[in-house]
Amino acid sequence: MLTGAIKFYVIIVLAAMLGACASMPAPDVEQNVLAQTDDLAMVTDEALQLAGELGPENIVVVYDIDNTLLAMEQGLGSDQWYYWQKALAAEQPCSPLLVGDRFKAQGALYFASAMRPTQADAAEQVKRLQDAGLTVVAVTSRGPEFSLQTFRELRRNGISFWPSALPPARGYPEPFIPEGGTLPAVYQDGVFLTAGQDKGVMVAALLDKSGVAPPKVIIVADDKAENLQAVMETFAGSDTSVHAWRYSREDANVATLNIAEAAAQWDVVQPALMTIEEVFGPDNYEMPERVLPDNCH
Repeated sequence: MLTGAIKFYVIIVLAAMLGACASMPAPDVEQNVLAQTDDLAMVTDEALQLAGELGPENIVVVYDIDNTLLAMEQGLGSDQWYYWQKALAAEQPCSPLLVGDRFKAQGALYFASAMRPTQADAAEQVKRLQDAGLTVVAVTSRGPEFSLQTFRELRRNGISFWPSALPPARGYPEPFIPEGGTLPAVYQDGVFLTAGQDKGVMVAALLDKSGVAPPKVIIVADDKAENLQAVMETFAGSDTSVHAWRYSREDANVATLNIAEAAAQWDVVQPALMTIEEVFGPDNYEMPERVLPDNCH
């Protein structure tokens, strides 16, 4: 993660670069630019600036979803909750706070809970790019089994990617294993659900599968530095530059996850989710069983 001083320096350098571009007929675009912001408008402004210089057809903008465009209404079921559960399972496998299969639990919580935009104008920032004719997609670490919940919350928050998607705009009807990947993924309506696979490899695979010419610049916004690094590493040495933005607005919520509150909420909601599954079936989620290792007492 960038320090405050380095963040400031990189953003100033980026701003200077963009200002210089305005007077250059054929600007050279740096291969990798890494900056940090808590405002998606900065990502939009840079993309529009480069589109004006290079042409919108030469820019692809890639958004993450969780803690970048949308965030859970509460800590329970959030990205930070998932990683807390993952760490807890490794460090304290007998802990009574474990929910069992965290993937299944999160899927049920995605179904039952709502999401909010990370900032009030998140949908507007996406639309500004789409209105300018840029290719704009979402690449998420969520798996294909969460597609129903994901599209519901994007739609509810006024975000749609199919008008600006890589072709085919409506995606592919069936899951597929992307080139360089090992797990099935889904690409529909401009949203690529990659099942936690390397985001650099996934972006490259999606571009290749779409059949479009490689863009001159990929602009990617993600709250996780490792995902940005993966994209930069994948395209390093290619003719495609990567401008990576680490989105930080949700950092405080991530750092202050209330574990006790999340655990108490799970205890309350779990029986209700089990009842819904028993009555209507596991079509939309499958509740996890709480199975402790044999050495737990």
